Formats: sequence, structure tokens, C-alpha cells
Amino acid sequence: MNTLDAAQREQAARILTESLPLGWPSYNDAKEELIELLIPKNTMFAALENRETVGWGGIMPIYKRRVFELHPLVVREDKRGSGIGGALLKALEDKARERGGLTMRIDADDEIEGGETSFANVDLYSDFPGHLRRFKPGAHQTAFYLKQGYTIVGALPDANGYGKPDIFLAKRL
Repeated sequence: MNTLDAAQREQAARILTESLPLGWPSYNDAKEELIELLIPKNTMFAALENRETVGWGGIMPIYKRRVFELHPLVVREDKRGSGIGGALLKALEDKARERGGLTMRIDADDEIEGGETSFANVDLYSDFPGHLRRFKPGAHQTAFYLKQGYTIVGALPDANGYGKPDIFLAKRL
């Protein structure tokens, strides 16, 4: 749904800062992300329960609209594991496909102190193919995306500081 009232937009912004505080540390940062996704070239869908926002996600076209970047996808903590994230992701993939997209792309930072994945706190430059073969997502969001059919297509070592990579996932639509 692309129309949310003021209270629902506020709930969406709060879910974003609570879910991904390193990326969107303040309510104003989250509000700016929402505004970006409401630009006509982008798409935002929200999941509502009793008129309350419980999850949302957005896509932005890149590479001449052949690729869409998922940015972001979040579900309120008490609703995780209930299928909301998967349903939102499927709806966004369908929308990207409808708009001519061939691929969905996701960037997933592993930047929490101590790391969450097997890519954290290691020198990925030393043997990236080997690290990729032995990849373990742990509690990181990549576990969800791998279950949804996404593949790790790369990583940028040290993107967020030493041992804190940005992991790139993609899926053919």
C-alpha cells in the first residue's frame, strides 16, 4: 500500500530505527527514508494490522530499471517470524517484475560489534571463495534472504570498519 496516514508513517519510521539503528539511528533519518520511497519511481508497501504498521519495505530501480534494490525491509520485533516479511518481500518482487525488473538486489551490512556472520572479523581478501563456501549467517538478516531464494553474489570487506563487511545478495525475478 502506498498511502499511509501520519500515524502509520510514524509507526513505520519507528520500526526502521528500532530494527536497523546503525543505518537509521534517528526518527528523522527514518522519515527521510520513507519520503525517498514515496517518490513515484520507487515503491513502498506496508503491512497493517488493526490500522497499525507492523512491517514495511521498499524498492528502488537501478541499472535502467532492470535491477531493483530492496531498501529496506523491516518487521516490528513482536511480529517477526509470522510471515509478514516474506509476504512483503514477495509483493515487492512481484512489483519489480511487473515494472520490468530482472533482478532484486540487497545489501546487508554485518556491522554489529562482534559481527553476526562468518564473514565478520575475518580477512575476506585472503580467500573470498573459501569464505563464501563456508558462509554461516548466524542471526544476521542474510539467513532470512537465503531462505527466500537469494544468493550471495559478493561482499565488500571492511565497508563498515575492519571485519565489518557489506554482503551483497541477489535473486533473479
